[in-house]
Amino acid sequence: MSIADEQRELWNGSSGQAWVDVQAITDVMFAPLAQLLAAEARPGERVLDVGCGAGATTRALADAVGPSGTTTGVDISAPLVEAARAHESPADYIVADAGTYPFEPGAYDLLTSRFGVMFFADPGAAFANLRRAARDGARLRAITWRSVEENPFMSTAGRAARPLLPDLPTPPADGPGQFAFADAERVAAILTGAGWSTVDHEPLDVELTMPAAGLDTYLTRLGPLSRVLPTLEPARREHVMATVRDAFAPYMHGDDARFTAACWVLKATA
Repeated sequence: MSIADEQRELWNGSSGQAWVDVQAITDVMFAPLAQLLAAEARPGERVLDVGCGAGATTRALADAVGPSGTTTGVDISAPLVEAARAHESPADYIVADAGTYPFEPGAYDLLTSRFGVMFFADPGAAFANLRRAARDGARLRAITWRSVEENPFMSTAGRAARPLLPDLPTPPADGPGQFAFADAERVAAILTGAGWSTVDHEPLDVELTMPAAGLDTYLTRLGPLSRVLPTLEPARREHVMATVRDAFAPYMHGDDARFTAACWVLKATA
């Protein structure tokens, strides 16, 4: 199976449904990033939101461009796009791989992504496809994660559980995934080769918050634990979860879990 087929199967299966199940949590957690991207949009513009997920950022962009603009969200995951369409918004949605979909050439003034572009099977070809969809002078604004070392919150569950679960899967370092765009120089070379210019990375460190009551749902539905926990007998499963909860204690502040997200704001011009 090709990498592209693996991604399509993943996001239209268990992973896609998991992100639908936690969208209320992630919409709150990532709200500052949605607003940051929405601030890049201008009234009347045509915007493409890449890897739109359940549409929180797409809806913020639609509000920003107003009735004289248009906003389109594209995602490979049918379950997530179905969830996006369930929200009232003037935005349109496409179920497709943004790396290969035949967008109208030169159709967009602004292309955005909140943690969506790191999952392309062929990033160079994908950004070339997006360049064709952008008018000359259009802007690309994408938020991606910096390194896993700079984002300890994101690896806390795996670090805490691995002594108890030595076979816990480890995400590949060189394939599509959360931290695939951590190397700014590599990503700049990909975009330049795909026809984008004035490529720049700005570091962004932003405090994100999720309800403490949602932490268990977040941990059991997303990430490596989500694939292993259902296979464990109940006592062992609860022992693992208790250990993982203890590891998150430094991030707990009353009714909230708070952490600093270390990101890149990727900027380029068509």
